[in-house]
Amino acid sequence: MFVLKRYECSISIRVLVFMILGMLICSFNHDTVVSADMSAGVLPLQPIIDSASDGEFITLAPGTYSGPVRLDKRLTINGNGKAILLHTAKDEQAAVLILADGVKLENLKIQQNNDGEAAAVRVEADRVTLKGLVIHSAGYGILLREADGGVISDNKLSWFIPKGETPGTRGNGIDLYNSHGAVIRGNGIAYLRDGIYLENSRNTVVDQNKLSYLRYGVHCMYINGSKVTNNTGEYNITGAMVMGVTDVVVSGNSFRKQNRNVHSQGILLYDVRNSAIMNNRVEGNRVGIYMQQSSDNKLQQNLVLRNYIGVQFENAEGNRFERNGFVANVIEAQATASRDNEMNGNYWDAFGGLDLTGDGVSDLKYAINPFYQQLVAGNAAYQLFFQSPGMTFLSDMYTGGSAGWSTDSAPLMQLEAGTVSPDQAAGGQGTVMVAGWLLLFLSVITIIYLGVLRL
Repeated sequence: MFVLKRYECSISIRVLVFMILGMLICSFNHDTVVSADMSAGVLPLQPIIDSASDGEFITLAPGTYSGPVRLDKRLTINGNGKAILLHTAKDEQAAVLILADGVKLENLKIQQNNDGEAAAVRVEADRVTLKGLVIHSAGYGILLREADGGVISDNKLSWFIPKGETPGTRGNGIDLYNSHGAVIRGNGIAYLRDGIYLENSRNTVVDQNKLSYLRYGVHCMYINGSKVTNNTGEYNITGAMVMGVTDVVVSGNSFRKQNRNVHSQGILLYDVRNSAIMNNRVEGNRVGIYMQQSSDNKLQQNLVLRNYIGVQFENAEGNRFERNGFVANVIEAQATASRDNEMNGNYWDAFGGLDLTGDGVSDLKYAINPFYQQLVAGNAAYQLFFQSPGMTFLSDMYTGGSAGWSTDSAPLMQLEAGTVSPDQAAGGQGTVMVAGWLLLFLSVITIIYLGVLRL
């Protein structure tokens, strides 16, 4: 009997020890799972935040929560992709206002019904992580104000019109002001004003974002030492607008079909100094790369494909433009009041070249003939004859002012491997050539037809 009681006592002690250890582990992890009854409808989120301790991890149960909320303590809140925060009050408050350093907000759906200056998430603290959020906002998406070291990754942001409401003023998707050292990576942004807007925010990384149906996909001002890399932009007015910067890298981006406006560009560089624009693909835009009042930059190994104007310089001086590929652009290059720009070793599909030494570089220089550009500027109707045999013949005959033409001193005979596939390059040239012959055919038929009518 004594042995049995002693055995039972031993089991009780073990159970007690395990219970104490479990409590210690839970205390160490600061993990709170919110499992409130959501059957009553929308649950206010602020009381849950107020009851949490600094450093706590909160996992929200599936359901809809009401905002706005204020985070003034270091918390991690995870919605597991099934919790929704709804902010419908008609005020200028953000759905989520973050005031404490080190806050993490993850996998939460946020609906911000207010337009104007209201934001879904507003951050005024350092080292804040926003990850996996799905944001529908009638105003702004994410605002960072004097908030350094933030990480904004893998979020989806889009414009939202509440049911029964008229469209308001679209805000920017991700908007930083005076917030340095941020990483903005892997986000998808659509139908807002500017996708990613950076002002006075140095040493920022903007990488692998997908940007569409916006004014500017990426809009940068005064972001010295930053990187804009590997982003994709389509159907925007301008893919990337980079302004007033020094020592910035714009590399590996793809900006396609920025042609919704007469001023559309793939990449717009204004007042850019000592920066590198490399390995970008600009395709099907009104202007591929536009550079204005910029100097001492390196533009290298960019693919400029099927744009109306490939590259355009205005008041740009001392830039190096080398080893870029130009394929099937209507006007390959255009320069106004620009001097001392070095153009060397690029590939131009409109130039045959002559390579006597077999080193892959033409022994003849390529002077870019402005005949077609000047002709179209005088009468836009001549665009119908683009690359027609007659237009090509007249262009070859025109040599007026050739000393001032933009000239590549050592053009490449072939497009560098890896820049674009042969099928893509051939497809671009083939399409343009077919269009040219078709336009010529239609012109001849029209002339003959009108002549017959007169007879």
